[in-house]
Amino acid sequence: MILLIGSTGYIGSQFVFELTQRQIDFVSIGRDSTSSYDLLLKNILDNKVEFVINAAGYVGKPNVDACESYKGETIEGNIVLPTLIAAVCREAGINWGHVTSGCIYLGDNGGNGFTEDDDSNFCFSETPCSFYSGTKALSEKIIGEFGNCYLWRLRVPFDHIGGPRNYLTKIMSYDKLLKARNSLSHRGDFVKACLDLVEQEAPLGIYNVTNPGSVTTEEVVGLIKNILLPDRDFKYYLSDEEFYKENIAPRSSCVLNTNKLESSGVKIRPVLEALEDSLKRFHLIFCG
Repeated sequence: MILLIGSTGYIGSQFVFELTQRQIDFVSIGRDSTSSYDLLLKNILDNKVEFVINAAGYVGKPNVDACESYKGETIEGNIVLPTLIAAVCREAGINWGHVTSGCIYLGDNGGNGFTEDDDSNFCFSETPCSFYSGTKALSEKIIGEFGNCYLWRLRVPFDHIGGPRNYLTKIMSYDKLLKARNSLSHRGDFVKACLDLVEQEAPLGIYNVTNPGSVTTEEVVGLIKNILLPDRDFKYYLSDEEFYKENIAPRSSCVLNTNKLESSGVKIRPVLEALEDSLKRFHLIFCG
């Protein structure tokens, strides 16, 4: 039996779908059932849980700028909750998986992408960083001390279903875009890869779960124009200074190395293939 925390969120709902598709028994609980050590432990023992998935956290709405104002909520969701889960799972003698973020780096690490062994350079000790990214980097260090967890790094999720968390929806709705190169995670591919790691009993630890390769904002816009919106005129910020006149938190633009994930035997398609497929399916939904 799997215990899923955060089942109603953007990533959690995809875990619900994939677990159901795989006919894996699971039970979902809300944040009220994780309010204390004893309550969470009781849920695990009562349901004979063998593995926990945490897809809950605080990302801010409509974006990470909100984390700068709601620091207490950000700490509670991104540090306190996963630390509690790690401690309870250790007490119960089971392992767990945590959806974390790759937004703890800046740059492309000399063109090689950042590996799971590279120290974060977009965190509280390497300012400036966003408060969101700072909490994610700190929680990785804390959880890593327990040694009973998969840390699944997600980056800029997208798929063919429009919504406020979908990167493609954001690109198509913003008045201006920031030019950057990034690794991305297709939502369905991400969840499948996470569950594949568990099913294949891959070693515990950190995994960069992004689609191999990276893309620039301009490349994504080119695909959108070619496949979905040929007449759309996209505008860009002329400089970082212009961007930060309208936005608060520093942004993490980075490339992650996926060699560890691929060497584990988990198959995940290249980012350009996933983007093209998503936009073609977007087209079917919007254009018929």
